[in-house]
Amino acid sequence: MIAVQLFVVLLFIYLGARIGGIGIGFAGGAGVLVLTMILGLDAGSIPIDVILIIMSVITAIAAMQVAGGMDWLVDLAEKFLRKNPKRITFYAPIVTYFMTMLAGTGHTAFSTLPVIAEVAKEQGVRPSRPLSIAVVASQIAITASPISAAVVFFSGILEPLGVDYLTLLAVCIPSTFLACMVGAFVANFLGCELKDDSVYQERLQKGLIKMNGTGKREILPTAKASVYIFCAAIIAVVAYATMISGSVGLIEHPTIGRNEAIMALMLTAAAAIVTFTKIDASKIANAATFKSGMSACVCVLGVAWLGDTFVSSHIGEIKEFSAHILEQYPWMLAVVLFFASMLLYSQGATTTALMPAALAIGVAPITAVASFAAVSALFVLPTYPTLLAAVEMDDTGSTRIGNLVFNHPFFIPGVATIATSVALGFAFGGIIL
Repeated sequence: MIAVQLFVVLLFIYLGARIGGIGIGFAGGAGVLVLTMILGLDAGSIPIDVILIIMSVITAIAAMQVAGGMDWLVDLAEKFLRKNPKRITFYAPIVTYFMTMLAGTGHTAFSTLPVIAEVAKEQGVRPSRPLSIAVVASQIAITASPISAAVVFFSGILEPLGVDYLTLLAVCIPSTFLACMVGAFVANFLGCELKDDSVYQERLQKGLIKMNGTGKREILPTAKASVYIFCAAIIAVVAYATMISGSVGLIEHPTIGRNEAIMALMLTAAAAIVTFTKIDASKIANAATFKSGMSACVCVLGVAWLGDTFVSSHIGEIKEFSAHILEQYPWMLAVVLFFASMLLYSQGATTTALMPAALAIGVAPITAVASFAAVSALFVLPTYPTLLAAVEMDDTGSTRIGNLVFNHPFFIPGVATIATSVALGFAFGGIIL
């Protein structure tokens, strides 16, 4: 029977992937119905905190976007890239990494991808190189963001094992960032030079390639204030988490937990942005970041619920099967997370679906922390929104998807980045934990 139930889980994940986007959340809910009402399993837990954190953070980001804050950040990113155009392959992932780390969502990369493609093209650099690693960096940075749902949830289940929020970030931030630089080094050697690319030459002869140059971006007068308010809220989140952590212990009996504090601070930031910048609050729900964030909530709801329904019903069997393997080969956890995130399309969904089970079967905290970056393999299948956007924005044709599905420019830099991050995670974890 367990084989049938596992087949149902994989079937509905596959169906969700075929639908695309928010559809994986729909399919997850349908899978829960089949597992419970037809196959007789008890319904698993819904990751309420993860969903509420995503909602509150996205609300603040959307308010910042309406106030013009995202445009200002993109303008700063463009100036940074244009000052160092020859090193675009290394500087592009720095931009997308820190924007994602700041915002807690990889969708911020949408705004910077056109700039990256344009600067690379102007310099004669093959755009697929910076675009590929920039997309990968925007995904892996989720596991280093102080306000991402994946980090907050993971730190919550690690705390009883002696690894607090700050310790998790102390391992994940340096390991993922350095890994992105390794990924950029790898990407810098992939593909022929742009001038030697036959697809580029063909498109150039047909007049399909345009040089837009430096465009003047209109920055609203409220933009800077919105960014400052949002950054202040992030600092407040980290400061409060520090004060209530067991290692610091400035507040021994907090009246509000860390997760609830993140929600309250992000909603307060949104309120402050609306109040001080006087933007129209009704526009927030129509912002692109708000819509993508709410879609992410549905995806996490369906997929994580589906995964927990299966795992919680068979935790004994999973422990028996996995404990010996992971004891001998701890890096296998990273492999499992890699393939799971490839299908689940969400770092938060993968973390909530599999990490509790991994810790429940006795995986060592250092193994779990080091493997955490592997939940970011959203680049493997060429269907993720930021990946597709990078392909569309490169009119040179260098960023293209091959006939074999996996032969696209994101795969090798992505695998190199995650493998390096896991290795560095074990190294840093051995020192810090």
